Amino acid sequence: MNWLGLFGLDEKIARYRQLAAEAAFAAENRVELLALEWEEEKLRLRRLLVLAVLAAALSVVALIVLSIAVMIHFWDSGHRQAVAWGVAVFWLLAWGGVLAALVKSVQGGRRAFLLTRQELARDWSDLKERL
Repeated sequence: MNWLGLFGLDEKIARYRQLAAEAAFAAENRVELLALEWEEEKLRLRRLLVLAVLAAALSVVALIVLSIAVMIHFWDSGHRQAVAWGVAVFWLLAWGGVLAALVKSVQGGRRAFLLTRQELARDWSDLKERL
């Protein structure tokens, strides 16, 4: 004899099993989303490290070249001055480009795990509505 069916508990148990399966599926999806966003964040952090190293290296080069350009500027007349300033401007522009990319990459950190946070916020509001 089916005692659960007699008391109407089999429907409730089936409903709870279905809710548990949906919760497990949702949790699995959230974990996958978190893993994807973590990979993106690791990539951003690697790029940030490379750009920081490049910015530091180019800063040193830019300052050295700028110093040489200033010394050559007062050394003699002729084309040496124009070439020295041209090289200094080139290195300063390269440094500025790397610095701009570094700043942009740092500001991109605000979007880290945005999709996961939005999804969890929706889940939380859905849970509050159900309760």
